Amino acid sequence: MRSNRITLDYLVKTLRHSLTLLLTLLFVAACKPPTPDAADKAAVDKAAQATAVAPASENPAELAAVRAAVKANMPDLDPEQIRSTPMPGIYEIQIGMNFGYVTADGRYLIAGDLTDLKTRQELTEDRRRDARVALVEKIDREGFIEFAPENMPAKYTVTVFTDVDCGYCRMLHRQIKDYNALGIAVRYVFFPRSGANTPSFYQAEEVWCSADRKAALTRAKSGIDLNSDKSCPNPVMAHLQAAAELGLRGTPSIVLPDGELVPGYRPPADLLAVLQQKNAEQALPPAPTG
Repeated sequence: MRSNRITLDYLVKTLRHSLTLLLTLLFVAACKPPTPDAADKAAVDKAAQATAVAPASENPAELAAVRAAVKANMPDLDPEQIRSTPMPGIYEIQIGMNFGYVTADGRYLIAGDLTDLKTRQELTEDRRRDARVALVEKIDREGFIEFAPENMPAKYTVTVFTDVDCGYCRMLHRQIKDYNALGIAVRYVFFPRSGANTPSFYQAEEVWCSADRKAALTRAKSGIDLNSDKSCPNPVMAHLQAAAELGLRGTPSIVLPDGELVPGYRPPADLLAVLQQKNAEQALPPAPTG
């Protein structure tokens, strides 16, 4: 008899091999087109979104037992990737940017996102945002090429994973002075979508090895072949690996200060509106949880 049940083993393998699949996507990803204008979660309770929900149980002995039960089925899993959730008897598993939830006996796994329907808080996405922030912070601060406002302090700093050959990346860069004029600093990280050891990858290395990296990046994004040295120590491979860990599929990919991912090109005024809305939400007092 045909069964419509998805086995636990299948879901476990899906999570375990997710980063391998994302690395494969690096070679087939295309530029992300502009994101259509839309009301930015207008129907969602902004105050409720700001509410931090504590796990239902932080009993160390109970959590240790859950970790042991889960590792019996997933022996390669780091115990620290298994955490409590606000739901009694349900525990979170994290592998890269992928999340699932398991029962306390380690037998049943739910592949999907967890949302608090009362507060409208996207608990899993909150975890992803925190994970993105942590991963971006691991990138060496000397590994960015930053375009910042010259005559005033930056109000916002965003991290943009970029490909020198991507059309929408070039469109964004042509407006870099407009972003800066609005108080937005842009930290570029290389994401050659064609993968390692390809013309785009080598051109990113040439940009990095240039005496004036900002000028070289601007020339490269204008379609000028640099034909320069690429033999210096550079972070391009590390950037490519970071893009894979983040699960990025296209460029430009914009990581906001709180870890939210904005895929695709956003005009300067639109990106400013998103950042201002973020600030407004974070300024709201926490909503009651009772």
